[in-house]
Amino acid sequence: MKVELLYFDDCPSWQQAREDLDAALAIQRIDAEVEMIRVETDEAAQATRFPGSPTIRVDGRDLFPTVHNDYSLACRVYHTPDGQQGWPTQAMIESALSNTEALR
Repeated sequence: MKVELLYFDDCPSWQQAREDLDAALAIQRIDAEVEMIRVETDEAAQATRFPGSPTIRVDGRDLFPTVHNDYSLACRVYHTPDGQQGWPTQAMIESALSNTEALR
């Protein structure tokens, strides 16, 4: 399983997303190294189809897909049980990983 976390340096949320992703992988007992992909320009955002920071992909698929036509260096908003925030909760990541594993 290939796990990627795409981000840009000025995003205030990517570090928490990384912590929650690592915890979710451990709980799910998924032995995967997380590849950190820093997106540095709007051109790179377009080329990687980057919907915002942070974005978590597994085997090239966004864990939280959205309809997105504008790719740029922007913060991403997630709809969590506690309202909108800049990263998915650990529980959301665990659930998405479970669904990904079930598709294999």
